[in-house]
Amino acid sequence: MAFEQEIAKFCLWLDVEKGYSEHTVSGYARDLREFAATLKISEINDVRAEHIRSFIVSLHSSNTPASVARKLSALRTFFRFLLRLKLVQTDPLAGISGPKVTKYIPTFLTVDEVFALLEAPDERDTYKQRDKALMELLYSTGIRVAELCTCGLNSLDFDNEMLTVRGKGNKERLVPIGRPAREAVQAWLPQRQQIILACLGRGKKPDQDSLFLNNRGGRLTTRSVERFVKSYGERALIPQVVTPHALRHSFATHLLEMGADLRVVQELLGHASLSTTQRYTHLTLGHLAEVYDNSHPMAGKE
Repeated sequence: MAFEQEIAKFCLWLDVEKGYSEHTVSGYARDLREFAATLKISEINDVRAEHIRSFIVSLHSSNTPASVARKLSALRTFFRFLLRLKLVQTDPLAGISGPKVTKYIPTFLTVDEVFALLEAPDERDTYKQRDKALMELLYSTGIRVAELCTCGLNSLDFDNEMLTVRGKGNKERLVPIGRPAREAVQAWLPQRQQIILACLGRGKKPDQDSLFLNNRGGRLTTRSVERFVKSYGERALIPQVVTPHALRHSFATHLLEMGADLRVVQELLGHASLSTTQRYTHLTLGHLAEVYDNSHPMAGKE
């Protein structure tokens, strides 16, 4: 059974059945092809546990533990897929554990830093309304940058202040938007319409469905948004590198600090597992301890 042929079937399943993003599917395919090329295996039925262990050893010299764990996850999912289809008789990864991965601590901004960032776009910026609107929306809703870039104009319900988001696995969720974000988006819409009309006037076909457009009338890319946010972070004199994901982490952290329920935050973020959302609890516990130390009359007293 040819390896490449089954990788193609697997990727089709990830795309059509599981609804994974193009980026995720290509990542799985890349990891599986790396495995086949490293061990020079062309037939899936030839794979044994010793091949998996040999592959893991080869990875450690040039990969972080997180990367090794990710590649092993791709292999596990692939062989479970083959087992379900009865294309292989045994799982060569059974009993094999991955490396210990250091727990990831989310980077977030203080409330003051967020406000400084949101005020950074000014008259120097041709698309200040767009850039302010997209940053307001990222912080107001906690959506991923990829979700922001796929937002359409019809994703927003201005009357009810809700945003329809299509997230990982093509799952749809509703997220409330705050008044500042709604007003910022509405302030951007006239310039958005000007870009569309200018494109049509030049005989070009703009993307009339996307909420955020570049100067050529096309959908903004995640890389462009990352570049904008980073530059505004530098302008706001925020000491750390600011990313769209930092705004997502800030959204979650600030909600929990204000007493929001963890499961509500999980739903807003679109996390499949509560354990993913629980990464933020250590941050809020630290905040609670600080408030206690600063406020309770008996704190720190013997």
